[in-house]
Amino acid sequence: MTTITAARPATGTARQSHVVADSVTMLRRNLLHLVRYPGLTVFTIGGPVVFLLLFVYVFGGTLGAGLPGVDAAGGREAYLAYVMPGILLITIAGSAGGAATTVSMDMTQGITARFRSMAISRAAVLTGHVLGNTIQALIAIVVVLAVGLLIGFRPTADAAEWLAAAAMLTLISYAISWLAVGMGMQAKSVETASNLPFLLIFLPFLGSGFVPTGSMPAWMEWFAQYQPFTPFIETLRGLLLGTPLGWYPVLAIGWCVVIAVAGYVWSMLIYERKSVR
Repeated sequence: MTTITAARPATGTARQSHVVADSVTMLRRNLLHLVRYPGLTVFTIGGPVVFLLLFVYVFGGTLGAGLPGVDAAGGREAYLAYVMPGILLITIAGSAGGAATTVSMDMTQGITARFRSMAISRAAVLTGHVLGNTIQALIAIVVVLAVGLLIGFRPTADAAEWLAAAAMLTLISYAISWLAVGMGMQAKSVETASNLPFLLIFLPFLGSGFVPTGSMPAWMEWFAQYQPFTPFIETLRGLLLGTPLGWYPVLAIGWCVVIAVAGYVWSMLIYERKSVR
């Protein structure tokens, strides 16, 4: 564990510097966890890669042929392009399990209680988990995207669109990480914490990640259209493949703000409540 021996400063500017310094220290601690426990990163990458290969090579020919404007001959190639944004979102959702697990381990093993007794910014303790998990998610995204490119994914994005897509992926990863931290702190055990984020993995399936929402029953189509992962997926699809964006980027950014703020408030409320015990 990284040793922290800072006194809490009194002035506003010094206090902000203290929070930043503590956040960097806690980030280093969580990045060391990635190195010492690579299984979480391997699981985060392995699951989406298996989904990608399964859907493209087993179901891709049939599902791709059912996409608008696609004939049977080009079904698999078209489906690879269609499904890739959803796979990237599953990668982010899968990384939430690692964040929830590590937070829960710190809570149940008394490490967080020790941090609360030290001169460490309370926000920094949680921010370290969030930033560490965001970096882990981005590493996993790069690897999964590389696999997609190797098997034939050919985005049409220019440099500006690639930068916008990278920014969107980072923002989504950051927001989901705050939600995962809240799940990890709320969970009563490490096992529960590792299972809760799996609910997020199903949302791309219940959105536009794998089939057009118009092919769903009316009640499911309504849910698919208004849940957060559909704007995420359609924004990435528009940036990488040139499909119409419409209001999807605005909705995606709005959902990121809502999820991040809700996750932050939820996490801090639990942290503060347990601090007074």
